[in-house]
Amino acid sequence: MSDPMRPPASHRPHPASLRSDPSRPRAALRTAVVWEVLQDALDRRVKATGRESLDVLDTGGGSGNFAVPVARLGHRVTVVDPSPNALFALERRAAEAGVADRVQGVQGDAHGLFDVVERGGYDAVLCHGVLEYVDDPAEGVRNAVAALRSEGVLSLLAAGLGGAVLARALAGHFTEARQALTDPDGRWGEGDPVPHRFTAEQLTDLVEGAGLRVGAVHGVRVFADLVPGVLVDTEPGALEALLKLEEAAAELPAFHSVATQLHVLGETRGADGA
Repeated sequence: MSDPMRPPASHRPHPASLRSDPSRPRAALRTAVVWEVLQDALDRRVKATGRESLDVLDTGGGSGNFAVPVARLGHRVTVVDPSPNALFALERRAAEAGVADRVQGVQGDAHGLFDVVERGGYDAVLCHGVLEYVDDPAEGVRNAVAALRSEGVLSLLAAGLGGAVLARALAGHFTEARQALTDPDGRWGEGDPVPHRFTAEQLTDLVEGAGLRVGAVHGVRVFADLVPGVLVDTEPGALEALLKLEEAAAELPAFHSVATQLHVLGETRGADGA
């Protein structure tokens, strides 16, 4: 069934444009699926609010891989990140992109989010690559949701458990793969740099537990991290074909269990008339 609020296909990004258009985030294979879902969600909020410019909060947004492209769409973006170096890079990137007036960097973290930003002040919140590193992921999601206005959307991106298990197994590290599979935090050992990994069910439970409804779940980097880089770089048309494969598999639940990352779009229950 078609969604009347979803922009027509002619208005959505084509895979090729994700590499050539500077308004898109970097590394098409790693961000294309997330970017398309996010842009569609922002477009719906624009239509629902009647405002062309939204207030967007990017928690842990670093140097602006998503914040700057979102600002290029005309939205105002506040980036909260604990790293002064990342915020300096954000400032430089925003200036180079001509959106310095629409991007604000603030030093802080998810735990003390409301020490630095307004509660309930944003139409959309991005929480990408944050939950893996916070002591209490549920608190991190609750804070992100509390930053939303009464109607808004949450874009949540986090490390997937199944992708890590598969990667360790294919590398021949079978004991580590089993450890990740059974560890409560999805870690494969003491040397694992990622403190938490998640299943799709765990992430959707966190989003619903914070009071949002789940609008969509996508697997990200289902195949990209498993395909030899030399094949993608040297085989004519391979990158384009792999990107299309990623997009085709992203919404299929069968592939969520092996994705390197998982993306969940949460929406307030009043958003878009829901």
